Amino acid sequence: MSATSEANDPPVERAPQHHRTIDRVTKILEEVVYHPGMTFTDLSRALDAPKSSVHGFVRGLIAAGWLHQDDTRFYIGPALYGLTLASGHLRAGAVTDADLMALHEAAGITVFLGVPAGDNLIYVSEIGAELLPSFGARSNIRRGLLETAGGKALLAAMPADQRDAYLRRRPDSEAELIDRFFSEFDQIVMTRIARNTLHSGTQYALGTVVGGPTGRAAAEVTLVGRTAEMRAREAELSALLLEHVDRWSARSAAN
Repeated sequence: MSATSEANDPPVERAPQHHRTIDRVTKILEEVVYHPGMTFTDLSRALDAPKSSVHGFVRGLIAAGWLHQDDTRFYIGPALYGLTLASGHLRAGAVTDADLMALHEAAGITVFLGVPAGDNLIYVSEIGAELLPSFGARSNIRRGLLETAGGKALLAAMPADQRDAYLRRRPDSEAELIDRFFSEFDQIVMTRIARNTLHSGTQYALGTVVGGPTGRAAAEVTLVGRTAEMRAREAELSALLLEHVDRWSARSAAN
C-alpha cells in the first residue's frame, strides 16, 4: 500500500476515551446543576475525593465563570448562560426576555444583558441585535469590565476593596483604560450610567447595573446604537434605562 493511499484512508473509528480531569470537572458541574447550593464537603462526598483534590478544580471553575460561589455554597455560573447566547438562544431568569423586549421596544435600541464572571463580563441575552450586526456579542460573549459600558457600571458598583483588588490585577496594557475609568468614576456613581464608545466612534453604549435580591449589583443592562442617534437622545435613553432597571430590581428584592 502506498503512502498516498494510507494518507487518504479514513481515520480508524475508536471508542471515546474517558479523561480523568474532564470526568472530574464534568461531575462537579453536573452535581451543582442538579443540586444547587452544594458545599465543598458535599462535592467531595459526591466525587468520592478528598477536599484538597476538589479545591483546585472548583477554584478554576469559579475563576472562569462556570461556577458561582455564594458564601460557602456553589451554583452554576454565568459562563454557561453565555454559551446559550452564542448558540442563538436567550436566557430567561431574574430579568426575563420579556423585560428586555419591553425596554427595546420603548427605546428602539439594541439591548444586552450581561453578568460578571470572574474578572470578565459575559453577555447572556440580547434583544434587537439585528439592528447592530457589528457589535459581535455572539462571537465574543466574554469582555473585560473596563472595555464596556456595562462592565464599568458593575465595577463602579463594587465594594471599594473588591474594585481595588480587581484594578490591581489588571495588566500594564490596560493602564489607559484604568485612567479613563477613574476619570469617569464620579459621574458613573452620580448618574448610575456608564458610557462607552465603540468601533472608532461609530457606536455608543449606555450601561447600568441591575440589583439582585440583596440589593447588590447582580447584572448589567446596556443600550447600544449608532453614536449620532444615541448622543441626541442620551438624556431620554438614560432615564428610560433607569426606569426599567429600577422596576426589575424592585421586583427582584420583593421575591
